Amino acid sequence: MAKLQGKVAFVTGGSRGIGAGIVQRLAEDGASVAFTYVSSGEKAEKLVSKLENLAVKALAIKADTGSDEEIDRAIQVVVQTFGRIDIIVNSAGLFITGTIDASDTDLVAFKKQWEVNVHGVVHTVRTALPYMGTGGRIISIGSTGGSHSPYPGIGDYAATKATLAAYTRSWARDLGSKNITANIIQPGLIDTDMNPADGLHSSAMLQSVALGRYGNPTDIGAAVAFLASDDAQYITGVTLNVDGGQTT
Repeated sequence: MAKLQGKVAFVTGGSRGIGAGIVQRLAEDGASVAFTYVSSGEKAEKLVSKLENLAVKALAIKADTGSDEEIDRAIQVVVQTFGRIDIIVNSAGLFITGTIDASDTDLVAFKKQWEVNVHGVVHTVRTALPYMGTGGRIISIGSTGGSHSPYPGIGDYAATKATLAAYTRSWARDLGSKNITANIIQPGLIDTDMNPADGLHSSAMLQSVALGRYGNPTDIGAAVAFLASDDAQYITGVTLNVDGGQTT
């Protein structure tokens, strides 16, 4: 039997890139999957069709993680459709850069990044927890930038991911008595539209990667599926770097 057979997963930001890789793997392992998207409606529907071919239930919901109201509505749709939530994967995120001394800083964009990357994640977890029973899983997608600064201009983004790691450690303590685990995965260089393996600066960035290549969204999906399974039932409060040895 598939390791996640009978489980219900809720993934934010699941229509493309790393999120889609996560959604795909959870479905391959037998979970019913609901995921959110903001603007990639066509990709979301194609992904639903692909998942249904795996004989699992799938649902795409348009919802901005930075909006409490939209996340509230999305979670209600998931619960009404599937009855509960066993696995929460916080994958939605923004990547806004800029040095602290920049004169053209877009403060509105930085505020939105915080709303999505931090507040949105916290709100998602708080809102979904009442529908999660014992043995639930909370998995957040951080960044290796949350624990080191490889180049200038990522301070605000890195701070959101470092904050998310701190929350994860606290949630592991808060929820341990309920046998709910909380872990965070920190991807390194992953080949996506946002950071393609053939990008302008990819060769330079690869100099720090022990394996000498970019990872794929499927690599993150595999890590999420492991942490969501019974094989990881004694793992909580952990920060797992999936980065090809970039931070070694």
